[in-house]
Amino acid sequence: MIRYALIAALAAFPASVQAQQSDVMSDISALIDARSEESAKTARQLWEWAELGYQEQKSSDLLKQMLKSNGFKITSGVADIPTAFTAEFGTEGPVIAILAEYDALPGINQDAIATRSPIAGKSAAHACGHNLFAAGSVEAAIAVSKWLEQTGTPGRVRLYGTPAEEGGSGKVYMVRAGLFNDVDIALHWHAGDKNSAAARTTLANRSAKFRFRGVSAHAAGAPDKARSALDGVEAFNMMINMMREHIPQQSRIHYVITEGGTAPNVVPDFAEVFYYVRHPQPSEVDAIWTRLEDAARGAALGTGTTVDWEVIHGNNPLLVNEPLAKMMDAKLRQVGGVTYTPEEQEFAERIYASFDKPRLKLGSQEEIQPYNVSLGYGSTDVGDVSYATPTVGLNTATWVPGTSAHSWQSSAASGMSIGFKGTQVAAKTLTLAAIELYTNPDLRAEAKAEFDKARGPDYQYKSLLGDRDPPLDYRK
Repeated sequence: MIRYALIAALAAFPASVQAQQSDVMSDISALIDARSEESAKTARQLWEWAELGYQEQKSSDLLKQMLKSNGFKITSGVADIPTAFTAEFGTEGPVIAILAEYDALPGINQDAIATRSPIAGKSAAHACGHNLFAAGSVEAAIAVSKWLEQTGTPGRVRLYGTPAEEGGSGKVYMVRAGLFNDVDIALHWHAGDKNSAAARTTLANRSAKFRFRGVSAHAAGAPDKARSALDGVEAFNMMINMMREHIPQQSRIHYVITEGGTAPNVVPDFAEVFYYVRHPQPSEVDAIWTRLEDAARGAALGTGTTVDWEVIHGNNPLLVNEPLAKMMDAKLRQVGGVTYTPEEQEFAERIYASFDKPRLKLGSQEEIQPYNVSLGYGSTDVGDVSYATPTVGLNTATWVPGTSAHSWQSSAASGMSIGFKGTQVAAKTLTLAAIELYTNPDLRAEAKAEFDKARGPDYQYKSLLGDRDPPLDYRK
């Protein structure tokens, strides 16, 4: 049935790429709606697998198979990452990239219901909606390929399968490998609690695992013989917590102790703490990081332990491109927001009741938020892509308004129809944006001029994670 509906939708495409926007919108909606069941099935399957960064083998294979069956040429294992890939359709013309993420988050788990309900035996979840991100981007890439084929428009659409966004910086390695060098424009989107294409930048960040090593002994019988690695971690954390008063206001530092010993009566000879540092400017991340390393050395010296560290990831801030952002905002308004069924409304009301002072009202999922330029306090490896090629994105209301990312509420909605509806909004908007870019060379030129101006004449790319290889085992 989907196949016949898809053929019918394609038959309705206008012969000219200069067709009225309303006609294009109608045709794109028909095409993507015809595939909605398959898109939801893909999103749900990725949600169930919930594979962690650099371990997304089943997720990656599923997406590649979908794209291959729709005529895309697949290149697997790019940038020395087994689960990374590119999929391209077309042979000439502008290259429009669409990014897709599919890694889950560890340490959180939730069923797709409106009350707190972990799934037994599951230790990860799509609490950032990357299952939706992948499904929506793949659907957009397929829709764009059908439009290119039907209209005969010169152009290539290239989907980037990008693993390990959550603390693994998968896209950074793809940028370093030169995989975006021939891209004209990159498009992305993200799950969220609102519909917005506002121009919002992000924080630069870097992370590392600090590993302290000491000497074990009986904690009661021979404590003088021991040197506690956990003491080293705790002394280090105390120094950083005091340092918070003396760093720039927009900075963020957070950590988790990933290993601290196994029994109170055994002085641990190994302990590890995992740190993030963030700031809007990469130079400030570097400056704070130097102090972090000095504190680690001091903590080791003071506790008679040793310390070393491994940088795990690092992202540049997102470079805003306003000509592209305003275009994306217009396309999102053309598509519109998300409307709930009575069952979805009941689900949403129960979720909403669990929030503490939500920032958005229930019902705002039907609206498009005002356009503005602002600083966001998250971080993403899309930032490095945005310094390699002009880049633009959007958020859609895949979650109940007021939902925080990385929560059980976001995971719940990401596995059910509310999430799937927001994904359809994203797929349609990305497809319309790509069509605009293929048919509007003036916009491409304006975006490129803005990009060159923002980077500056002397710009040289610098990765915040250095020259390390992808940390393929960082989630193991």
